[in-house]
Amino acid sequence: MKDSLKDFVNQNREAFDNREPSEKVWRRVEAQLPRKDNSWWQSVTIWRAAATLFMGLSGYLFFTAENSTVKDIRANNNATAQLQGEFSDLEKFYVDQIAQKVELINEIKDDNIEDNLSQDLSKLDAMYQVLREQMKTNPTEKVKDALILNMLVRIDLLNQQIHEIEQSRTERTDTRKDVSI
Repeated sequence: MKDSLKDFVNQNREAFDNREPSEKVWRRVEAQLPRKDNSWWQSVTIWRAAATLFMGLSGYLFFTAENSTVKDIRANNNATAQLQGEFSDLEKFYVDQIAQKVELINEIKDDNIEDNLSQDLSKLDAMYQVLREQMKTNPTEKVKDALILNMLVRIDLLNQQIHEIEQSRTERTDTRKDVSI
């Protein structure tokens, strides 16, 4: 059947080709077709330019952000090193002061005076060790200030203890003088 239809079309080709549809028919067909908008948004050239611009801008931002991150890390490392350097000088000074005061207390200490000092100092030392570890991992001004404050409190406690020992000594010598008179 297909062959007979094919033969018929081939024999009558000229009869099919000589007739054209009217202009009215073409307008109806064209009205039914979907409209193709030739706006600049559908231009391939515009999309290619936008993709190239996007890739260039992304590359620029990536490399400048990486460089600024490296600079920030270097600046942060320098600030950290400076902060730790300042702290190590202060720490050395205060540790020497504390050691001298503890030595003085041990020399003049009386067995009659209560020893709450050692408990207070051990608590302060435990807090100091925690702060010291934090200073190693995350050095900040706050941590540095807390460490210095800890050492100052220790020195103050030691000074109070020295004052109490000296006061106790003077009271005993005064009582001994009174007894001997």
